[in-house]
Amino acid sequence: MTFPFSRRRFLYTSALGVGSLYLKNAAAQTEGHTEGLSSRINPLIGASTSTKLGEGKTYPGPATPFGLVQLGPDTITGGDNAPGYSWEHTTIEGFSFTRMSGVGWYGDFGNLLTMPTTGPLKFASGRIAHPEEGWRSPFRHETEKVEAGYYAIDLDRYKIRAELTATSHAGILRFTFPESSQSRIQLDLARRIAGTSTRQYVKVVSGNAIEGWMQCPDSGGGWGNGDGHVSYTAYFRMEFSKPLTRFGVWTIDISGFNFGDGMVSDQMQSEEFYRRAQQAHVIDCCREMEADHLGFFTEFNTAKDEKVLAKAGISFVDIEGARKNLQHDIPGWDFDAVRREATKQWDSALSAIDIEGATHEQEVIFSTALYHALLDPRTMTDVDGRYKAGDGKIHQTADFTPRTVFSGWDVYRGEMPLLTLIKPAIVNDQINSLVNLAELSGKGYLERWELMNAYSGCMDGDPATSVILDAYVKGIRKFDVEKAYAACRQTAAGTDAKTNRPDNEFYMQHGFVPDQVSWTLDNAYFDWCVGQLAKHTGKTEDAETFTQRSQNYRKIYDAEVQSMRAKDRDGKWIPWKGATEFGQGCTESNPLQQSWFVPHDVAGLIEVMGHEQFASALEDFFEKTPENFGWNPYYNHSNEPVHHIPYLFVYAGKPWLTQKWARQILEHAYHNDVNGIVGNDDVGQMSAWYVLGAVGFYPVCPGDGIYILGSPLFRKATIHLDREWYRGGSFTVEARGHGAGNIYIQSTRLNGKAIDRAWIRHAEIVAGGILELTMGPEPNMKWASSPESLPPRTAGV
Repeated sequence: MTFPFSRRRFLYTSALGVGSLYLKNAAAQTEGHTEGLSSRINPLIGASTSTKLGEGKTYPGPATPFGLVQLGPDTITGGDNAPGYSWEHTTIEGFSFTRMSGVGWYGDFGNLLTMPTTGPLKFASGRIAHPEEGWRSPFRHETEKVEAGYYAIDLDRYKIRAELTATSHAGILRFTFPESSQSRIQLDLARRIAGTSTRQYVKVVSGNAIEGWMQCPDSGGGWGNGDGHVSYTAYFRMEFSKPLTRFGVWTIDISGFNFGDGMVSDQMQSEEFYRRAQQAHVIDCCREMEADHLGFFTEFNTAKDEKVLAKAGISFVDIEGARKNLQHDIPGWDFDAVRREATKQWDSALSAIDIEGATHEQEVIFSTALYHALLDPRTMTDVDGRYKAGDGKIHQTADFTPRTVFSGWDVYRGEMPLLTLIKPAIVNDQINSLVNLAELSGKGYLERWELMNAYSGCMDGDPATSVILDAYVKGIRKFDVEKAYAACRQTAAGTDAKTNRPDNEFYMQHGFVPDQVSWTLDNAYFDWCVGQLAKHTGKTEDAETFTQRSQNYRKIYDAEVQSMRAKDRDGKWIPWKGATEFGQGCTESNPLQQSWFVPHDVAGLIEVMGHEQFASALEDFFEKTPENFGWNPYYNHSNEPVHHIPYLFVYAGKPWLTQKWARQILEHAYHNDVNGIVGNDDVGQMSAWYVLGAVGFYPVCPGDGIYILGSPLFRKATIHLDREWYRGGSFTVEARGHGAGNIYIQSTRLNGKAIDRAWIRHAEIVAGGILELTMGPEPNMKWASSPESLPPRTAGV
């Protein structure tokens, strides 16, 4: 989840009847779809912001792997609706070119909202409850066609068919109009998800093209309603297939709106705003305008079923960048060629992992999870390599591609480790981007949740240090290691004014963060990460200091209540409300869930708790979890703090219980449906968990080079390794005896040699080869259960 320091509690319920309404195999709906790997992707999985539908917060619009442009339909502006689309809605307000996938905290982007209409000109989209006051159109899911790189829908109000496809830096829309003397394409330049652009500019630059920009400072809301400190300017060039003969602009007077008072997006959906929208000022044939709330429209006659296209390049650098991006990515008007290229890119991206022996449903869930994991971190650069950096200046890329949307608190756990296997260059880019931001911003420390160069401060911990260590020990080192280490050290050991950490000077002196379980445990793990990086780079004194601090988790374990427990500034335990009560110094979790977060020293945690208590409490933790694994006080798969816990049984010598529960989660927490993700996808983390678990392993401790074996979902899964980074050609996990009910590992062979352990090293994977797992219906309690079989306490690569 992405709600900083919140204490949210949800009851997750399956949406009864959704399956009967929703056509599960979205790819099969699409006419003309080529049967490549991307045909298995269903972008509607998780595409709802409703808690009743899983709250995955993904979106169904077209994008390319790690692309800057993420085009899509918008059903809502404002509130905690970051993707701009939610499946249960019945109207569409337009199609915007940028958005985020799977996040909470109100989101950002949603720029260049484009809408085809007919009839009288409207000046605002209209609220969901009052679509008639604007241009908003009803739609039906029966007409919705969705696949990777393509989206289409009928706008029932106007009898217009809208189709969308995208490239990395541009998007193209094809509208099939009815016969009309008043057809139109209109642009809401002010619109921004969960906020507003505060200043806009547009200019007609030729007979069929316009250019302009939208200023989106944090005063206009956006990420965290402005609390995320995200400020950017989005530039565009848009071209139309019909000449600009009847066109103009409209402006809405928003003077007097106090954007610092309450939710900005609420103000833009208020009665007062719509009263002002009714009095909008229209200037026909206006060729250039700068204003505070601006829209542009072009009108034309259309014959029945006439197709009119609009294409746009997007840049976060300048108009020249948008112009180059469009010319490079979509120089012509062949919509279908752009669509085919997007499909080709997704076919290629999905070929990173081949699976065999999956049911159709499993193929779709797995392919869609991999698809969601490959949307971010997206490129920030234009096609010429220029980008806006952390110092606010334009820079030119050299040896890496700057990237943005780093949901650190979420993605360091599984998403980034997955990318180290299938897209190591992306991880290398992300590290360079974070270190570059630390340097050019002048802050010196690493941001935990980066968006458009902003230090949002969202969530807990120092996740970038984990990503850097994990990459380093895996041989991904095309970054300045000394600069990276300096940033890691500053992040962990900086003064309160020069670190992300609260009360860090107090923590360094006393070994705990006052009133905090989550921060204390996070600090201990990330201190271990810095200590390990120091050790690898020969900084012996730092290695000893940070490794010692990594044991600070012991200072907040209360043996009396058998749980981690926060202390106040005087070192006294805070009042105890019970292990399952949310809050109590636990971020989006409770003490029971947080007590298992000692990934770097599970053996030490077992010592602190006692082996029997550890094992029995862990079993009880899962036995009390509801079958759907949604929001609950036990194993709450909807949120990241628990994602490693099913794999802890291996450390206790009970690998069969890891196999049992990993398989249960794979089969019950993910579905080929809108409610197919039990919580926010969080920029791919929930999806990456599925991909790794389905292949057969998961990293409990990113940075130690170890993956814990679970229960592979398929008969065979082959990871194709990037030869630029790894010498092995591919690594295969083969489940012998694969079949319904055969979820337990009986024995294991690595490259033909029997191994009696439920874990594997990263080095063994990237060297290439085959891991053979013999499966059966009953647990083999002798396999990998001896003390000699346990994961090494201090693991290397």
